[in-house]
Amino acid sequence: MSESNRLVTLAGAGLAATGVAHFAVPDAFRGITEAAFPDDTETALKINGGLETAIGAAIAVPQTRKIGFVGLGLYGAYLAVNFVNARSGN
Repeated sequence: MSESNRLVTLAGAGLAATGVAHFAVPDAFRGITEAAFPDDTETALKINGGLETAIGAAIAVPQTRKIGFVGLGLYGAYLAVNFVNARSGN
């Protein structure tokens, strides 16, 4: 495995670990989650944690890496749209 592949695998594992941390220590993510999802922060914490776990795991495995990166892009858009909507009062 090349050095760049190892780094991508580690980054995916790190994202997956961050997703799991949403369930283990949700207070660490509550502030930023509330900014984008003020109406139902508790549900958003769980959804975001699940998505980050799944996307990170997909990125960590070379056979599913491409779909993981697609998921990461979609997840980023999902977060951005919700953050903008929360800030504009929609």
